[in-house]
Amino acid sequence: MPEPTSKTGTKSGGETRVLLGSFANAHGIRGEVQVRTYTGAPEAIATYGPLSDKSGARTFKLKVVRVTDKGIIARVEGIADRNAAETLKGIELYIERAKLPAASEGEYYHADLIGLRAVSPEGEEIGKIIAVANFGASDLLEIQLKGGTATEFVPFSDACVPHVDIAAGVATVVMPELVGGGEDEKEGE
Repeated sequence: MPEPTSKTGTKSGGETRVLLGSFANAHGIRGEVQVRTYTGAPEAIATYGPLSDKSGARTFKLKVVRVTDKGIIARVEGIADRNAAETLKGIELYIERAKLPAASEGEYYHADLIGLRAVSPEGEEIGKIIAVANFGASDLLEIQLKGGTATEFVPFSDACVPHVDIAAGVATVVMPELVGGGEDEKEGE
């Protein structure tokens, strides 16, 4: 199953699509390409069938040649030489959300979290989840605060997000307290 991703796309018709990877570089002279993958197991990207570009206009069928520490080396149907492979660099690879398997209990696709209303444990509106980021430690929900454009990052942990109800479109969020930098620090001045 792919790991959740913070990037989603929408086809005309409102269908959510999930980013599974992107073409990095041509590899060798026979048309192979390096693919950065965002799936749990890098080679799993080829098991979902044809993937599409961001617009949904082009599709790509991948065959994994081998797994590397940077993703996979793949052959792409219809690409037979290095020149053709070089034209793919930077193209992102998407799949329709409906084609992905259901997430396990307590696991979520980032695409399913984006757009949820963020409410306090008391039910007060905090804002809306607009992105899921991971800067290396763990996932963070980016919440656009109610009534403005300001955003806050909240750790996606049981302590800060004790309940998620995808069907209801709501995530219960406990906003963390600021550590340091508050008015109380002025006492020693």
